[in-house]
Amino acid sequence: MTTAEDTALTRASGLTSDEVRQRSARGAVNRLSERTSRSVGEIVRANVLTRFNAILGALFVLVMVTGSWADGLFGLVLVVNSAIGITQEYLAKRKLDRLALLNAPTTRVVRDGEVRVVPTTEVVQDDLIELRTGDEVPADGPLVTSAGLELNEANLTGESDPVAHDEGDEIMSGTSVVAGSGRYHARHVGADAYVNRIAADARRFTRTRSEIQESTNTLLRYITWVIAAGLPIAIWSQWRTVGDHGWQQVVIRSAAGVVGLVPEGLVLLTSVAFLLSAVQLTRRNVLVQQLPAVEGLARVDVVCLDKTGTLTAGEIAYEDAEPLAGQDVDEIRCALGALADDPNANGTLTAVAAVLTSPGWVRTRTIPFNSARKWSAACFEAHATWVLGAPEVLLAADPQPSPPEVIEAIRARVAELAGSGRRVVLLARSDVDLTDPALPPDITPAALVTLSEQVRPDARETLAYFAEQGVAIKVISGDNPVTVAAVAREVGLDVGEPVDARTLPDDPDALREVLARTTVFGRVTPEQKRAFVHALQADGHVVAMTGDGVNDALALKDADIGVAMGNGAQATKAVAELVLLDGRFSHLPDVLAEGRRVIGNVERVANLFVAKNAMSLVAILAAALASLPFPFLPRHLTLVSAVTIGIPAFFLALGPNRRRYLPGFLGRILRFAVPSGAVAGLAVIASYLLAGSGYGVPRDQFASRCVVDEGGRTVAEVACWQPGSGATITLLTVFFWILVVLARPFLAWKAGLVAAMVGLAVLAFVVPVGAQFFNLDAPSALLWQSLAIGLVGAALVEGVYRLSPSVRQAHHVQD
Repeated sequence: MTTAEDTALTRASGLTSDEVRQRSARGAVNRLSERTSRSVGEIVRANVLTRFNAILGALFVLVMVTGSWADGLFGLVLVVNSAIGITQEYLAKRKLDRLALLNAPTTRVVRDGEVRVVPTTEVVQDDLIELRTGDEVPADGPLVTSAGLELNEANLTGESDPVAHDEGDEIMSGTSVVAGSGRYHARHVGADAYVNRIAADARRFTRTRSEIQESTNTLLRYITWVIAAGLPIAIWSQWRTVGDHGWQQVVIRSAAGVVGLVPEGLVLLTSVAFLLSAVQLTRRNVLVQQLPAVEGLARVDVVCLDKTGTLTAGEIAYEDAEPLAGQDVDEIRCALGALADDPNANGTLTAVAAVLTSPGWVRTRTIPFNSARKWSAACFEAHATWVLGAPEVLLAADPQPSPPEVIEAIRARVAELAGSGRRVVLLARSDVDLTDPALPPDITPAALVTLSEQVRPDARETLAYFAEQGVAIKVISGDNPVTVAAVAREVGLDVGEPVDARTLPDDPDALREVLARTTVFGRVTPEQKRAFVHALQADGHVVAMTGDGVNDALALKDADIGVAMGNGAQATKAVAELVLLDGRFSHLPDVLAEGRRVIGNVERVANLFVAKNAMSLVAILAAALASLPFPFLPRHLTLVSAVTIGIPAFFLALGPNRRRYLPGFLGRILRFAVPSGAVAGLAVIASYLLAGSGYGVPRDQFASRCVVDEGGRTVAEVACWQPGSGATITLLTVFFWILVVLARPFLAWKAGLVAAMVGLAVLAFVVPVGAQFFNLDAPSALLWQSLAIGLVGAALVEGVYRLSPSVRQAHHVQD
């Protein structure tokens, strides 16, 4: 280290602007490799370089080699699908990254002798960083000063107990400040920081589980194996049946079968549904930090929430200090003002400071507040030691100089005040100076300090919504359980008997029993919040945890969905999947609704794609067994896929859907889509055979290309292609009914969508250009015959639907 850098590390004024620029120029900045979204290159690769795109791309090239350009239309669909995916993700990325930047973590640094707030990524090596309660430690380095600084190092060590640090101690990135304050030099930043060097990155939190993504990935694995088995069968059977008409016919017919096996739009629509939901939620001041969290909240059946900042507005106001045992009122007000004169004041002292002025007492030692202790204290020259904290904790101190009857009277008064919904803390004094983070001996109760909180006007409506949706509420607070219960009753909760968490058992099974029957818990420690999450999960619940304080971080991290308030501690926001930017708990129903919309709509869409895959597999196998050409050309399946799957799926994926979450996403899809697709495949083969025999086309000429012209028309070619036209009509009929079933309940916009798609299909037959392009020719007799077979298939699909109670239940909700 140079002499200039040595000097920079000894200056209390921190780095100068020139020194910051020099370090930035040489790359000594705190930029981490982790990103909130994929880069543009990764977006393009993820949407283009997929296994199914590779399959379709290879088939497209082969079809193009045959010269049948119309049958290569699926290649255009492939390009459009990828372009839509890239465009949608890029636009969503821009919006989400912009919002993430606006809400990115910040760090207080001392530069040019002033405390400044800068983005954490702009911290440079040797910066003098100031830490306060709730801050994340952004880099590694030695402590210069410490005022009762305590760090939560669970992300690095696994130990949840706060660790005290004094001047000269080395502190590590990936930790967070639980109590106290301090300043330190950033010796190692960015990639050199400890949390980024360790192989098992302890700061990397578990990704949100997504049933949709897991089920879709499972489906894709199944389909990949189906394609691997179906491709050689298709090539072999088509070589046997149409090989004498040239290799081009083999390629075209084989390609048609395999194209039907590829779910080319499923992944796209799933990704688009997630992205657009996340963007939609940003308009409601909800930042989605992990896309699957949108779906995850829809699966939640228990929400654990704190009183402060959730049921109440989070801003407390000082009301009064009620002297005890003849204590002097003026001295009490001075003591409160002196305690509140703290740059690292918690919410209670901040409220006191807004009303009481500091008497100017000289502070000699401080023990900051933390959630485990539930008290704070300070020593003042010539004015003894003063302690402010939870009455239950301070009154239980041993030894206690006050007579038992006085203590009981104070407890009764605390209960009376707490029962009215007020927050009550006890001010006590001691003549003994503080020597360690423990209660001083012989503390004497001096005053009961009351504070009030404003109940959120939307809390009652929000909790009523969760009750209506079958989501249980657990109010978990560090406050007096009587106070918490009073607030909970005010917002309409059925409270029952509140429980003081200090009386809870440590045994997980016993804790599960208490949680099952209790709604309100008070005096809960951070470790207990985490234990609550684990106990509820062990009972089979999907748990969401809300919080704003650093003491909530561990519970948020372990919950299925962590929800942080926008004005909360940076450490809390860092581990949360969702951040309520304006701190309004009432946004959670919006997230729940978005998650349900995504789950319900993606299920509908997945049914359409899987039904097409099942149809193609059945058609390939039946054609092979019956020694038939594959019933369709690729252009036929492109038409059917566009009007019965691709276009309607896009609208269905983005439409409203208020269906409650039902487990068994993949099972329901397979129970309906596979038999429905099999029905469609068998109907197609039947239609193909009847069309050929009914019009005198020999089976060995089903796919021949005749060139006999008569008046500008190829008569023999029309006859040859009629079986394919009939099969297309049958397939359209069956798949339109599958679409109708999946669109239930049938509302006006859905009826309009289906009608528009039917209209497009009809135009493909009646408009000469369309009929010629798609190679369709269906005389009226063939039309009615194929339509009748299709209607039989549609009736069988309806039977599959009615014999599947779980599928009917999944659609029995009005949009």
